[in-house]
Amino acid sequence: MVVFFDPGQMTARLDLEAPQAEPDGQGGATVTWQVVASLWARIEPVSFVVAEEAAAERGRISHRIWVRFREDIVAGQRFRKGARVFVVRLVRDPDETGRYLVCQCEEEAR
Repeated sequence: MVVFFDPGQMTARLDLEAPQAEPDGQGGATVTWQVVASLWARIEPVSFVVAEEAAAERGRISHRIWVRFREDIVAGQRFRKGARVFVVRLVRDPDETGRYLVCQCEEEAR
């Protein structure tokens, strides 16, 4: 089944970032983020969950982010829109035609 999606709905400009481990000089590593690409996307909020952590309420917002198909998007990367950061948890081709990717993402709380 081919999924109909209007690419005109891709109105958010996002940076795709990949983690880079840099040695810290003590046998460990510090993770930095490198911009891989800038692309147009559609961001759809999916759910919001409130949980208690360390005696404080904390919210978790999940999003579905649609982008044009790319081979280099994988779980563990993230999208950035200004100060907002969306961690990629799952990537799938909704109709297996190689036209679009749907990324299940979680927005990092700031």
